[in-house]
Amino acid sequence: MRFFPSRRKARSARLSRPAPRPALVAALVVAAVTLPVVAGCSSDSSEPAEPAATTATTTSEQTPATAVTVGSEGQVFNPAKIYADTVDGVISVSSIFGSENAGPFDARAAGGSGFVLSDNGEVVTNAHVITNGEGENRTAADRVFVEFKDGNVVPAEILGFDPFSDVGLLKVDPDAVDLKPLELADSDEVVPGQPVAVIGSPFGEDHSLSTGVVSQTGRSVRSLTDFQIEGAIQTDASINPGNSGGPMLDADGRVIGISQQIQTGSGASNGVGFGVPVNAIKASVDQLRENGEASYAYIGVSTQPLYPQLAEKLGLDAERGAIVAEVVKGGPAEAAGIRGGNDEITFQGGRYTTGGDVVVAADGEPVNRSEDLGRIIGGLRPGDTVSLEIIRDGEPVTVDIELRERPTALSGG
Repeated sequence: MRFFPSRRKARSARLSRPAPRPALVAALVVAAVTLPVVAGCSSDSSEPAEPAATTATTTSEQTPATAVTVGSEGQVFNPAKIYADTVDGVISVSSIFGSENAGPFDARAAGGSGFVLSDNGEVVTNAHVITNGEGENRTAADRVFVEFKDGNVVPAEILGFDPFSDVGLLKVDPDAVDLKPLELADSDEVVPGQPVAVIGSPFGEDHSLSTGVVSQTGRSVRSLTDFQIEGAIQTDASINPGNSGGPMLDADGRVIGISQQIQTGSGASNGVGFGVPVNAIKASVDQLRENGEASYAYIGVSTQPLYPQLAEKLGLDAERGAIVAEVVKGGPAEAAGIRGGNDEITFQGGRYTTGGDVVVAADGEPVNRSEDLGRIIGGLRPGDTVSLEIIRDGEPVTVDIELRERPTALSGG
């Protein structure tokens, strides 16, 4: 995936179009099933211009019914109040690459959004807003500036960036501006149907508001590496280039995630946007504060979902789990003897790799979807041992795997 920069106040942009993904649902490995175009939410003013509308106005289709959209204390979802209470904590980000003479918001600057995390000047955005390059060659911007709602523009220091969760941590001088940190929610409590407010700078239109609902949780979306971001939040709130890193807010005005990418066939928002969940942001920021970088556990398998009808077709004594389609050569799973598939079938319109192990639990937690394995591994650390309960040749087997540090990119296998 490529993420293109945006010029402040630019009126148009065209999103990148990544290559199709392999037909495997990843468990901390290479991409998932083939999807329509997915693109990052920063934009590039060097791309040919196309007309683009502002997202500052909320439409009736986007506004949830007030009868069911209430906050934790019973209040009606009120986008105007949420905006008024939080907008001073939302910032626009401009990142300059390579030119000492470039201004903070000229055409050579990448643009995005972010929010104030703490009174000591910490600011959160997406990693792709403040970095450039691919894989191990991804580098930080030469200079970063942030703009506040009151018009103040101040320089920011990059404390670190995490390409796996697409999180960047900045710091501004806390004495230079009046900081309004936003409150963080628990993204594990987010449910489909709850209202969401998104604030950011789409197409350079700073501090714009759009609203919608949480369409689904637990999605797997592309990161800046060969791995997936697990637990992503899907929303129909309008997200466009320049929204990257801006907060997704619940009815209480708490951050549930940050806007990260959209799924589009047209180059603009089609009402399918995704955000990095705030619990992943918390875990990433904790590491970035300490080390300036983040590390994650790695198992080295690609999986496909097992469901009841497919299990019956395969004669398996389990209705749900993760079919191991491929084992990455030289990875932890291969070292532990995990087996990938050696055959392929077509069933109910899908193609499945068969003959390998089927994971039904990890560290005692059921694996009901292939994404569950990635989520469980994502909560562990390099050097930890995970115990997998698998079905092999029709028999239950337990395999212990020592996890390693996740690489940015995979080769071979």
